[in-house]
Amino acid sequence: MKRRGALALGALLLAAACASPAASRPPCPTAAPAGDQAAGIIGDTSTMTVRTNKGEFTITLRPDEAPIATANFVALARCGFYDGISFHRVIGGFVAQAGDPQTRDNRGDFAGLGAGGPGYKFEVEMPPAGTTYRTYMVAMANAMQYDFATGEIQGGTDTNGSQFFVMLAGARELRPYYTVLGEVTDGTDTVDAIGRVPTSGDPMNVPLDPVIIESMTPAAGGGS
Repeated sequence: MKRRGALALGALLLAAACASPAASRPPCPTAAPAGDQAAGIIGDTSTMTVRTNKGEFTITLRPDEAPIATANFVALARCGFYDGISFHRVIGGFVAQAGDPQTRDNRGDFAGLGAGGPGYKFEVEMPPAGTTYRTYMVAMANAMQYDFATGEIQGGTDTNGSQFFVMLAGARELRPYYTVLGEVTDGTDTVDAIGRVPTSGDPMNVPLDPVIIESMTPAAGGGS
């Protein structure tokens, strides 16, 4: 009896050790967090480590500047939403963009590329006055467009979802219409390497050598 019990316990421990980490993940959100939920979702999270097949980099987040977008970013990372998604657009000297879930199954150029999201959208949190999108800044991608003829914003202000971009070295300045999530503070060499991958060229600039997000891990302090 003792031996049988020990074997049973050993089997349980082995099963627990082999269980997939994804099994303990929370479900992915079906809507953006409300303002009064953001702080609870973020908690003491201050960094996001992005592991890719080209290396990893860490983003220091700015939750005080964009609490809703940051909470959404953290919640999607915790549930594994970004795992397996590609950087679907890389424009050397400008941006590397990811977050379209369609790219888990299709790494190439296809109709609708860049239009995927989490199934919901939310308001763009405009960055503070005087914000500049310098190298290694990380921001939400959205569908807002500036009409130079009228001076008006087109495309709607409620177009944040799951897509984000990292500014690359030599990037030209953007108009301040993109919610700032933070800045890459470690692993900038990985970002530089991503910025050098060969692509299909204009207009879509899809990497010919896929840059795949393996995991995104929110953490407190400087660790992951």
